[in-house]
Amino acid sequence: MGEIEIILPQASVEAGSTDGKLLGLIIISSLITLLVAGLVGIFAIRYRKGSKASRGRLPAWFDSDLELGWTLATGGLFVAIFAWAASQDFALAVPPQRATEVHAVGKQWMWKIEHPGGQREINELHLPVGETIDLVLNSQDVIHSFYIPAFRLKQDVVPGHTTRMRIRPTRTGTYRLFCAEYCGSEHSAMIGRVVVLSKEAYADWLSIQPEGDDLSTEGRQLFVSRGCAGCHEGSSKVRAPRLEGVFGGPVPLADGRTVTADDAYIRDSILQPKKDVVAGFAPIMPSFAGALDEGELVALTAYIRSLGRRDATATGGTP
Repeated sequence: MGEIEIILPQASVEAGSTDGKLLGLIIISSLITLLVAGLVGIFAIRYRKGSKASRGRLPAWFDSDLELGWTLATGGLFVAIFAWAASQDFALAVPPQRATEVHAVGKQWMWKIEHPGGQREINELHLPVGETIDLVLNSQDVIHSFYIPAFRLKQDVVPGHTTRMRIRPTRTGTYRLFCAEYCGSEHSAMIGRVVVLSKEAYADWLSIQPEGDDLSTEGRQLFVSRGCAGCHEGSSKVRAPRLEGVFGGPVPLADGRTVTADDAYIRDSILQPKKDVVAGFAPIMPSFAGALDEGELVALTAYIRSLGRRDATATGGTP
């Protein structure tokens, strides 16, 4: 990783598509540049000072039809290039149906990674080749940007928001991991690596890592220790919404709106409980803003998600 890489390897499904678009843009731009330069050269020679070329009035169609055709052609080319380039982003925005969920939290100045089995890494991310990974990204302090050049993938990570990046490595090896957003005085030191292993080697790597509690178990412990269970579980004397099956379902609110209990809703309900009050309940829950760090919020969300999803006819509650 110490040498300078002039040509980056294509180590993910998206890398080949991204490089193809870049090559296409270079070819199109080069052809247009050659066309313009050629026309400039031809006109400069043909209509140079002292030449006998006709300089009479141009035909009427030259001012209207040619200009209209050129405008429509360049506009159509722009739309085609935009659609071509945006198609990959739209595809990446669709959540994968089957994927291993790995969590990453950015903080000054490191990436904290946690695997489903509770294995943790700092500034390293081990992945199995050929498997789809749903990387869930959060920031604990400022804006970071998770960037793997060999994968041609970059995702900004904004405090207060959960973002996701879909990764499918296609080639084993060790690749650079950067923060691509200036995040403070030690930004340049926020460097890590992504290690892509064969499925067998990845299984071996997992087996020798010290296992901690997985996120949902850790979230359950926080749920009890922070007093959430005292209000939101069945034995509670406080009338608060129950959370079993709430994730992913519709939640009717006191103001008449209905929202979906996704990651963002769960997070807002913990930090801003009076923002979206569930219909039929009083806004008595205190805010946990400042009392929980980003890792704890991720764990609590994972625990609530583990309680199951609710179907479209059910009602939900605010955590």
